[in-house]
Amino acid sequence: MGCDCESCIARSLLSVFNFVFFVLGSIVLGVGAWLAADKSSFIALLKMVESDQLEHFTQPQVIEQLAYCLMAIGAVMFFLSFLGYCGAIRESQCLLTTYGLFLLVILILEVTACGLAAAYKDRAKVETKNYLQTTISKYYSSHDRNQSDAVTLMWNYLMSEMHCCGVDDYRDFALSDKWNESKGNRIIPEACCMQTALFEPLDRSCPYSPSDSNSYYKQGCYNALIDWIMYNRNLVIIVAIGVGLVQLLAIFLAFCLCKSIEKYRGMRL
Repeated sequence: MGCDCESCIARSLLSVFNFVFFVLGSIVLGVGAWLAADKSSFIALLKMVESDQLEHFTQPQVIEQLAYCLMAIGAVMFFLSFLGYCGAIRESQCLLTTYGLFLLVILILEVTACGLAAAYKDRAKVETKNYLQTTISKYYSSHDRNQSDAVTLMWNYLMSEMHCCGVDDYRDFALSDKWNESKGNRIIPEACCMQTALFEPLDRSCPYSPSDSNSYYKQGCYNALIDWIMYNRNLVIIVAIGVGLVQLLAIFLAFCLCKSIEKYRGMRL
């Protein structure tokens, strides 16, 4: 297609932008498929690196769940970037329109979710807490090597890094059947304790006899997470606006290029 300066810029930007995401999506999808098909080789690779922290990622359940997450993320990236890249290169109005509409729907859903969360703060707080407590009650187990899964590992890292315990406090774990079956005499998980290293309590008796001096068992992770977001709110706002602007730019370029293609084809008739 013969194109003016604006159309050529739109086509070039869309092509480069979506090609980068196409490659990244392919890599993420490929890694996810590899982990799902051949966990043993990944475990062997991680064991070559001497690190106590990486040992937690060698658990088969964690790798399997991570694989499915990577495959889902990679598939979405691959599909959307494929539409944008092929649509720009082949000058296909159908592909570009589909690409633009998908991005527009995603952007509308993001804005709607933020708007509803702001308008119904109390309801959003209750629903968020209920969801977090559900992940504990249904999935949280022990951090022991043969019992841990991705949800348990995520919670342990969150509690360890943010110095908190449960959603509201340590009593949330009493709702988890898996934790009750595997905890033994422990009252709280090791991740709720003050630590010398990852999941290594400073006080060995902490999981069995927690107190304010050796653990964070009364400090909920929901409030800790909200405090972290408020402390870093400027960064969160900048990232959110940046993501939204990139999506808007991609939508604008896709529809502008569609219009240019239609105009050029109309001139040829």
